[in-house]
Amino acid sequence: MSDRYELFLTCPKGLEGLLLDEAKSLGLEDAREHTSAIRGTADMETAYRLCLWSRLANRVLLVLKRFPMKDAEDLYHGVLEVDWQDHMVPDGTLAVEFSGHGSGIDNTHFGALKVKDAIVDKLRTPSGERPSIDKISPDLRIHLRLDRGEAILSLDLSGSSLHQRGYRLQQGAAPLKENLAAAILIRAGWPRMAAEGAALADPMCGVGTFLVEGAMIAADMAPNLNRIHWGFDAWLGHVPAIWKKLHQQATERAEAGMSKPPLWIRGYEADPRLIQPARNNIERAGLSHWIKIYQGEVATFEPRPDQNQKGLVICNPPYGERLGDEASLLYLYQNLGERLRQACLNWEAAVFTGAPDLGKRMGIRSHKQYSFWNGALPCKLLLIKVVPDQFVTGERRTPEQRQAEREQAESDLPSNIEAPGKYEKFNKNGNPIKPVPVVVEQPRLSEGGQMFANRLQKNLKALGKWVKREGIDCYRVYDADMPEYSMAIDLYHDWVHVQEYAAPKSIDPEKASARMFDALAAIPQALNVDKSRVIVKRRERQSGTKQYERQSAQGKFTEVNEGGVKLLVNLTDYLDTGLFLDHRPMRMRIQREAAGKRFLNLYCYTATASVHAAKGGARSTTSVDLSKTYLDWARRNLSLNGFSDKNRLEQGDVMVWLDACREEYDLIFIDPPTFSNSKRMEGIFDVQRDHVQLLDLAMARLAPGGVLYFSNNFRKFILDEHLEARYAVEEITASTIDPDFARNSKIHRAWKITAR
Repeated sequence: MSDRYELFLTCPKGLEGLLLDEAKSLGLEDAREHTSAIRGTADMETAYRLCLWSRLANRVLLVLKRFPMKDAEDLYHGVLEVDWQDHMVPDGTLAVEFSGHGSGIDNTHFGALKVKDAIVDKLRTPSGERPSIDKISPDLRIHLRLDRGEAILSLDLSGSSLHQRGYRLQQGAAPLKENLAAAILIRAGWPRMAAEGAALADPMCGVGTFLVEGAMIAADMAPNLNRIHWGFDAWLGHVPAIWKKLHQQATERAEAGMSKPPLWIRGYEADPRLIQPARNNIERAGLSHWIKIYQGEVATFEPRPDQNQKGLVICNPPYGERLGDEASLLYLYQNLGERLRQACLNWEAAVFTGAPDLGKRMGIRSHKQYSFWNGALPCKLLLIKVVPDQFVTGERRTPEQRQAEREQAESDLPSNIEAPGKYEKFNKNGNPIKPVPVVVEQPRLSEGGQMFANRLQKNLKALGKWVKREGIDCYRVYDADMPEYSMAIDLYHDWVHVQEYAAPKSIDPEKASARMFDALAAIPQALNVDKSRVIVKRRERQSGTKQYERQSAQGKFTEVNEGGVKLLVNLTDYLDTGLFLDHRPMRMRIQREAAGKRFLNLYCYTATASVHAAKGGARSTTSVDLSKTYLDWARRNLSLNGFSDKNRLEQGDVMVWLDACREEYDLIFIDPPTFSNSKRMEGIFDVQRDHVQLLDLAMARLAPGGVLYFSNNFRKFILDEHLEARYAVEEITASTIDPDFARNSKIHRAWKITAR
């Protein structure tokens, strides 16, 4: 075999340039870039060195042969001509990987099969010995790449992908591959900083991948030093003496690096479930004395070990995938920006994000941006110098001013309360530093965000006297007052519930997203609430029961008060919260009129009206709904107020239930959905089409002198004119809308219906 070989090094998309520089530094010659790969020539020693030391490559492929191919027969004969007896024994095992298409081969499995057949036929012995397939741990892993009519046949020297260093046996929900983490560290300048003795901190460290890769760079540890199995172990062309020499050199370098005083490397993670897995990974990498992990939120992480230490903050914030993630992610980025400005002055930061627009919300300019791919997701690496000139939000203060503020804040605390802080901090002598309070800067709002905040504050002030006079605990403070900020904002005691209305298709999605982030930044300031108490949901155009479908599964209920009763709301799991705020006046009317009456609540949802009726002294209440989930919720609402007795809950299709019912009721409330096609129903309910039948069935159950209240929120609804010939019908919509919904007079319509 030749003393020089053609090599292909594969890598994640976007890392080609970095890998090219790394491979050249390790001895690859005539190197040039390809898509997700680089190509060059090297001797065997360099090939081994690339396997051992490349932090960025996925695989090191040694090219055995190139040949043109027009069809499957060309493929078979081209592979057959290789002297396979020089590469493996006849009874060895192999795995074949095939990539590319064309030349009559559009199925990679078929292409791999033809390659396998050629190798097996070449090595088959007269006695019948032949190689067998082992996809898990083969002696040789063969790769054939088809590129524009040329077949490139290679031996995979790496075996399993080189990004699998062996230390990360436990990982989080969205792990970052080790070689991508290393590439981000290299782009951020960590090798230079580590050589200068800098610190490294990750405030969202997950299972510690950035920290381990950073420590290995700082300690001059070859990333694959501890790998047990290689693709060349059973290769007949393997030269053990060269490999042993290189591995010994790498071992000595690692020992020398690890004998140095360790750098200050710290990780912080909010999720307590990830702390032990992270520590286990760090221990497997042999870096426990270099890296420490603590639990805590981003808003309070304190990476600086002392005033003079400089370093790099690096992180990969989570990507938003669930309903309402916009708010949590925005505030996460804002908190990160605040902590960088407060605790990391003159440090550098590297934020790897799948949402670059959120990066702008940190309040610090990035001086460089690099494009990467995390799998199929396009991402940006934002490089930041944490210096006042780069701040674009908040008040700029000198370190002396910040320290004075901290000391003042600490002195203002009662003597029996320690200043908040979760993390161990040490001075240069190794002694713990007492935690100090966090002085939080309010982000400076954009022009649009400030306009939005002004409107919120105006609405809050306008409703203030009414809210205080009536003892209102939950109310709407904003409902698309400004067309460009299309959302509804409700206050539930000390929580803020935001429903973003889907933007019309004519609106640029980027502009809509930017306005949403402006609004989310303004809400905590304008309403004087903590960011963690803002819940965001997106409301699409819907029909039927979709608004009732489960969106999350947190199962967290919050107790609120209304008219002397306690009610449970769930702000996270469904688009609606369990309490329709616009029906507050109707519920209060029912409470006032319910004394001594038999009350029937149809389409009861969480039976809040039934709770009010019971509070008003109803003789009994009956609540009917098709959903077991909401009836369970209704049961909890009644029980919370001590109304479990004489208050019946019935599960069923309302129309069917009414048709079968023979009881009479003195007070009936009906608030049906616009449309429903539940599988448990016998048919499809349409409020416009079916309301006459519904009302006729309900009026048949109304006792003499009784009252029926009918309401719905279908904006195009028209009450059938023939009903007035049979019943006394009075529209009472205006009297059922409180000041917080006066801006939206079409929120619902309501009627009072009695017998003639």
